[in-house]
Amino acid sequence: MWNIVINLAIIAIIIATSVPLGRYIWKVFTDQRTWLDPVLGPVERLVLRVTGASTAQQDWRAYCVSLLASNVVMWVVAYLLLTAQALLPLNPDGIGGMEATLAFNTASSFTTNTNLQHYSGETGLSTFSQLFVIVWLQFVTAATGIAACVAVFRGLAGSRLQTLGNFYQDCTRAAVRVLLPLSVLVAVLLVWQGVPVTYEGAVSATTVEGTVQSVARGMVAPEVAIKQLGTNGGGYFGPNSAHPFENPTPLSNLFETWSIAIIPMAMVWTLGHFVRRRRLAVVLFAAMLAIYVPMVVGATLAETGGSPPLTELGVDASQGSLEGKETRFGPGLSALWAVTTTVTSNGSVNAMHDSMTPLGGLMPLTGMWLNNIFGGVGVGFINMVLYLIVTVFVAGMMVGRAPEFLGKKVEAREMQLASLALLWHPLAILVTTAIACVVWVQTADPGTALGWLKNPGAHGFSEMLYEFTSAAANNGSGFEGLGDNTPFWNIATGLVMLLSRYVPIVLPVALAASLAAKPGADDSAGSLRADSATFGLMLWGVTIIIGLLMFLPVAVLGPIAEHLSQGVLR
Repeated sequence: MWNIVINLAIIAIIIATSVPLGRYIWKVFTDQRTWLDPVLGPVERLVLRVTGASTAQQDWRAYCVSLLASNVVMWVVAYLLLTAQALLPLNPDGIGGMEATLAFNTASSFTTNTNLQHYSGETGLSTFSQLFVIVWLQFVTAATGIAACVAVFRGLAGSRLQTLGNFYQDCTRAAVRVLLPLSVLVAVLLVWQGVPVTYEGAVSATTVEGTVQSVARGMVAPEVAIKQLGTNGGGYFGPNSAHPFENPTPLSNLFETWSIAIIPMAMVWTLGHFVRRRRLAVVLFAAMLAIYVPMVVGATLAETGGSPPLTELGVDASQGSLEGKETRFGPGLSALWAVTTTVTSNGSVNAMHDSMTPLGGLMPLTGMWLNNIFGGVGVGFINMVLYLIVTVFVAGMMVGRAPEFLGKKVEAREMQLASLALLWHPLAILVTTAIACVVWVQTADPGTALGWLKNPGAHGFSEMLYEFTSAAANNGSGFEGLGDNTPFWNIATGLVMLLSRYVPIVLPVALAASLAAKPGADDSAGSLRADSATFGLMLWGVTIIIGLLMFLPVAVLGPIAEHLSQGVLR
């Protein structure tokens, strides 16, 4: 019970601090003065001047072209640096260049803000690559997501609006005025807690057994700060934030958990300010919270309740299921992190998700299947806007009124765009998982199984399902029992990450532009209000039904089948 109370208290802290941050982000993107302007304003202007980026207003097509073109350049630069890192400076440990398919996967992963890692950071990347590929991309791709979300907000708030802003200016503001100051704050707090910051390579240490061990280190604190705040998730070390150099204390764990959710939650309040309807923001926030909190409680109960297989072996389960978890945090804080990192498209971990109980592991999968509960910085909340439009349409049809949102009619074009964007997510997950199963069955040797699966049966299926779910949700976490550094997984997940990043951005931006071009009208007695408790309840229902119904069969084949196989119902 205390684990649930502690987790709810942490969530309350994040909510309370998200409100002023949401207002600050709104001010940043509406050219209002903030107290950080004297420091950050010159930096923003310097970046725009050095890059030579135009700040002219753009319609949705030009905005999306700028977004896609800049991301193509990012990908190419990242791929070249990763394959050539052996020839570059700041490589004290002499790490070689990445293999071609792994570099393709890594460049795709970090350019799309997914940060799926088929390598171990401390042995796969030089200090140069960590700083000038990974950290750089973690800033600019997170800023890309915030910029796209702000463009959607402008579209929802506009009336007869033909432009949605300027992508380069929005991206620069997001990186310089939002992500940079927060990253400096979090990095300082992490250094205080013992997270290392050094340009030197690995150091030798003598263990208590008398053996000599090579201990990797580097510029860890800055990377951890932006990986959390930008819902990036890619860690400096292979174990991510389960590693004591990334997350050494319960207090650092609090800072990092806060960092995962603070901007995604703040973006909800930012929308309320943009459309000048704070009550709408409250309704949306409450609907998402009504899904997030039960998931946290469910995962906490599952992980603190112990593991039946371990209990049958005589292992004491009084402290919960501790397999794959750090004793610094225990099962309660590990469950909170697992749910928070997957509902926000972050993907960092402070425990091994593959070791969670079946129902505990179902919660992270559920978060990524929905992919709209607060979501990643910007893009995840865009997905909730899609569900909002669908709910408006369904509610309007149910009560016999013309569907409209914020005084604008929701017509066939908007529903087509919303439906295409929503259908892509399950398509990307279910089709690719089916292909992986077919390839594995047809080519697997009984002794090697292509090196993919270390666990047969339902759990092995869950591992493959989780990998494609994580890639499609731009999350990056994994059930790490899967041997994923193979050409098949590197290329397949790389393609899924690329398509699942940009399809769900371009279509909602086009939808927002369609609404922006329409004249706005004041609410009347016959208007369907989207800021009422009734509408919030319906939004919650539509999200659950549409978001999860398509994934129920694979949930039964994977986590639920594994749960039942453990004799829980006997």
